[in-house]
Amino acid sequence: MVKANIATLLNTNAYPGRGIIIGRSRDGKSAVTAYFIMGRSANSRNRVFVTEGEGIRTQAFDPSKLEDPSLIIYAPVRVLGDSTIVTNGDQTDTVYDNMKDGMTFEESLRCRKYEPDGPNFTPRISGIMNIKDGSYDYAMSILKSDNGDPDCCNRYTFTYDNPKAGEGRFIHTYMQDGNPLPSFEGEPEWIDIEGDIDEFTSMLWDNLNEENKVSLFVRFINIATKETETRIVNKNN
Repeated sequence: MVKANIATLLNTNAYPGRGIIIGRSRDGKSAVTAYFIMGRSANSRNRVFVTEGEGIRTQAFDPSKLEDPSLIIYAPVRVLGDSTIVTNGDQTDTVYDNMKDGMTFEESLRCRKYEPDGPNFTPRISGIMNIKDGSYDYAMSILKSDNGDPDCCNRYTFTYDNPKAGEGRFIHTYMQDGNPLPSFEGEPEWIDIEGDIDEFTSMLWDNLNEENKVSLFVRFINIATKETETRIVNKNN
């Protein structure tokens, strides 16, 4: 696999949809994650990220214009003990609840599949970061239709032990814009993680398509102390 430049991946793709980045900061001290949402419809664009406990939730920017809340209003980020869960839908709660009952990350997602939004059948993408006693590992998952066939759900989980400093993985819902939207293919993309949290946040936001970007969440977690720094950027202010 060839390492890609995340800025280039973003600024050459008008519609990656929703995306999750997980990795490790260049100085090796922090676990890093980012989650962004984009939208083509007025309903999808009418959103902001707001904090909720240790995580975040999507919320209608103008409640009077909210049409269908299903698939767009959910908690993308929740924290369970030593784990931070990041997903593109209400499967965040599925993972949280099932792991609380003793299941693994992968087991928790076996009862879920792609989103019921044919003909796109948008993949459900999920990630989990585990930080304990100074060690760090993470995993990413994608649940997708079988090349657009809704009769079969393909499930892939990728795990990363002891991630290298300055590197990460990027997974997103769509390969590019289209109708229907083509689902993400292959392994999560291998990317560099550069800069401090403000530099990283600005780089991501500046390279997302101006017309379609909606909100961005970035978190750095100190692996030794578990202290967190979080940034949220909303196009609707």
